Amino acid sequence: MDANSNKAKRRYENVMPIIDESWWESVLAEERQHTPPRPLHGTIKPKPIPVASPEPSTAVETGETNWDMLQEIYSNDRIVGMKVTGHNRGGLLVEGEELAGFIPFSHLIDLAGKEHETDRDISLEPYIGKTLNVKVIECMPEDGRVVFSERAALAQPGKRTELFHELQKGSSVKGNVTNITDFGVFVDLGGVEGLIHISELSWGRVSHPDQIVRLGEEINVQVLDISAERCRVALSLKRMTSNPWERASSDFPVGSIHNAVVTNVMSYGAFARIEAGIEGLIHASEMLLEPNQTPREILFEGQEVKARILHLEPTNQRMGLSLLLDQ
Repeated sequence: MDANSNKAKRRYENVMPIIDESWWESVLAEERQHTPPRPLHGTIKPKPIPVASPEPSTAVETGETNWDMLQEIYSNDRIVGMKVTGHNRGGLLVEGEELAGFIPFSHLIDLAGKEHETDRDISLEPYIGKTLNVKVIECMPEDGRVVFSERAALAQPGKRTELFHELQKGSSVKGNVTNITDFGVFVDLGGVEGLIHISELSWGRVSHPDQIVRLGEEINVQVLDISAERCRVALSLKRMTSNPWERASSDFPVGSIHNAVVTNVMSYGAFARIEAGIEGLIHASEMLLEPNQTPREILFEGQEVKARILHLEPTNQRMGLSLLLDQ
């Protein structure tokens, strides 16, 4: 194999993406924006609330968050009881003994995955005054940010530490889908939640993660990156299979005809899937349209069509198609 062939092969390989802090900041931006500096309902004035702990607490009320206590709770993966004092669209405001923080909507056991199905104010109001068992999943004294999770508390204390010790980059693990957001999918690995960014769900184009997975579904994923100190695990679903674009040149040569399924119809054309992970664009100019007729008038999502491969760019994962008249 010559040097050029080797370079081309390397471009197709399932190279692990670089996961840095900017990557995490971008994929978690949607959840971060809901973490409130101030409540919309209720107030945050820390006062003594019993903490679920084997030993009785001797902490005193100071009116300020005890960051040393929070770090100890977080480091030891303890479960604590926190009283709900308020809410906003993002989730619940909670207080404990020298503790105060926030539980995102998606980290509430009964509401996970229902962000777009319910009126948030109506769903969150009944929590006011209740005490929830939670774990600290993010503790950032420098930002004054404390995030709790009711879902994380389903796992036994110390389980997170055990899992982070076992997890390895590149390894395959099994988990259950606990939440589906616009930017990705959260997966419970048995006490630690990992995130599959939307770009890591499929080798093909994904309009929304719910096209690929279902809430509660058990899936096999690959570990891309681990940050134990920030309680973050980056996962990939698509890397559990080979990249179909690696063999696109041989399987889908220019001029060949294939069955396809329309996945999205736009004003300028339509995307059609040839096989899992392989989609191409049928431009409006490659359709037989009447004057002033649009692609939406002759095509619809899910429609089966026949298409000819016009051009192919495997390295850029692009394919041009022509719609055949003989349907």
